Amino acid sequence: MDIPHQRLVYFRVALESGSVRRAAARLDIAPSAVSRQISLLEEALGATLMERQRDGISPTPVGEMLLEYCERRGALDEGFIASLESYQRMETGKISLTVGEGFVSDLVASPLHEFTQLYAGIQLDIHIAGTSGIIEAVVDNHSHIGLMFHERTHPQLRFWASSPQPLMAILSPDHPLAQQTTPLSLIQLSAQPMAMWDISHGVRQMVDQAFQQARIVPQLAMNTNSMVVLAQYVRSGMGITLLPAFAVAHDLEAGTLVARPVDNPLFQRSHAHMVTRVGRQQPKASILLLRHLQRWMQAFRDPGLVVNDQPTPLP
Repeated sequence: MDIPHQRLVYFRVALESGSVRRAAARLDIAPSAVSRQISLLEEALGATLMERQRDGISPTPVGEMLLEYCERRGALDEGFIASLESYQRMETGKISLTVGEGFVSDLVASPLHEFTQLYAGIQLDIHIAGTSGIIEAVVDNHSHIGLMFHERTHPQLRFWASSPQPLMAILSPDHPLAQQTTPLSLIQLSAQPMAMWDISHGVRQMVDQAFQQARIVPQLAMNTNSMVVLAQYVRSGMGITLLPAFAVAHDLEAGTLVARPVDNPLFQRSHAHMVTRVGRQQPKASILLLRHLQRWMQAFRDPGLVVNDQPTPLP
């Protein structure tokens, strides 16, 4: 049963005021209008809602039930408004991201620190997936934001931000090729044991495509879906891998790994992408996070932008 809110207001104010006339004065309308709305309410419910007493009007048993309903409905309305205002102030809410594992270190190391400090009530759900899984999560509305490497077109993907991120040969500092100053060739790389992502990952798809086009067979010594395994494989001197530099940025800064360019046009054209679903209305917090990550993640940072160690306040 749909009970018009305005009729409930007239009913509640009449009981609070003790008479229809005083209720009409409070509501600044004619007494007949109050009486009419209460009569329509009684007709819809099939019961008398109030009765006259010496000191005014009082609710009948059905009127008492309706009055309790009014109070509960009012509490629900107030709770909803409070929750909405809290959400709009970004004190509550949830943002879901699905990302390639190569983005994790770059994402969590510092860009999220300021955001979570300022908006502690915002819950971040971060899931790891390959390129196909990232696209599926974003398109199916399981995630607000996707971070992926190697462009895959899809009619429902919006490329919020893209940044050139050449695919590099990642080597141990002691590796013989680490000292070479000119770009490495695919032939040179094919002579080295190599660990690579599994086939669902965008980097692996790009590597396979480049070697197939060159008609060169690489020495794939290990396949994995773990960034930790790839990095440790190279650190231990077992062989090499191919990754964008941002995926091992901390190792590069520490000198535990080195990155060397590869002489291959496909590798040079590779990009990191921040994607959302076309037509999806993003929450305010999600929009702010998108802009924040675009500015502060190494995968998306403008190479010409001078960045201090401490981020500036969010807009």
